[in-house]
Amino acid sequence: MAGNVWVLAEQWRGQLSDITYEVLALGKEVATALGVDLQAVLLGHEIKDLARSLGEANSVLYLDHTALATPVPETFAHALTFAIRARRPHVVLIPLTNVNWELGALLAAELEVGYVNACKDVRSEGGKLETRSLLYGGKMEAIVNPGQSPAILGILPGVRPTDQGRADAMPPVEELTVDLLETSSIRWKRYLEVEAGDIDISKQEVLVSVGRGIQSRDNVALAEDLAGALGGAVCGSRPVIDQGWLPLSRQVGKSGVVVKPKLYVAAGISGAPEHVEGMKNSDLIVAVNSDPQAPIFNVAHYGINADVMDVLPTLTEAVHSRKEVKKHAA
Repeated sequence: MAGNVWVLAEQWRGQLSDITYEVLALGKEVATALGVDLQAVLLGHEIKDLARSLGEANSVLYLDHTALATPVPETFAHALTFAIRARRPHVVLIPLTNVNWELGALLAAELEVGYVNACKDVRSEGGKLETRSLLYGGKMEAIVNPGQSPAILGILPGVRPTDQGRADAMPPVEELTVDLLETSSIRWKRYLEVEAGDIDISKQEVLVSVGRGIQSRDNVALAEDLAGALGGAVCGSRPVIDQGWLPLSRQVGKSGVVVKPKLYVAAGISGAPEHVEGMKNSDLIVAVNSDPQAPIFNVAHYGINADVMDVLPTLTEAVHSRKEVKKHAA
């Protein structure tokens, strides 16, 4: 089989994203099945030391340029097009996050090849690739067999555990010079930090997450009461954020923040795939929804089929009562 398997190492502000290791683990499986090497591709400026953390790959291809200091999809697509034409990989796996969401389509267009987006798994049988791709916001799943080379595949978060993509080995690094002067009409201006004082929901051990079922901004207070009793924080699904009931920094999901708390209470959340991708690895998931067919129950460890407006105050009262009992017992 000619051509290696490439994994784009996603970096943001000089740090590798966890999804890089998830996709490396998947890439290793695909490369082994195809009988070729796994190569990580690192784009940036003065970040060569990050290659030390990519030991699961057989080698690292590093492209350094001032224009690559901050991920701009159009610029990255130009750089990768140059590298792909020079080295001819068989498969290119691109992590799908807010950083690189547009990159795969732009890259495929420049190379004039097909693009398989939203892949939740990739396998190889008899030298042929088979991908499982989510369509229509996850409502459908398609089995796609990319016929062309290179196969450009966008990989969703959560395809493999991050630990499987980490290794202590020091991979050899090869630098590839690329000319990117005046190749893009898009220029990076600045990065807007999260408003001072807001919390980082990715670091919370307890989260109470609200969806459309909370009905109005005023009712978010019910979730805040429960979160306060549990010593956690409130977050939400995209519809709640779009309504402006919670700030963007509190959004859980594929287009928001990936969280892994010890306890995740999903209150009035239907369980769309975009949301589930961001919270499915929580240690304990408790779902509250009045619809017994809500998809959230498929990933929850415990489910309460009831009106969230009734359940939240009851849970809050129960937590406070439990604390009082423990207090008096002590």
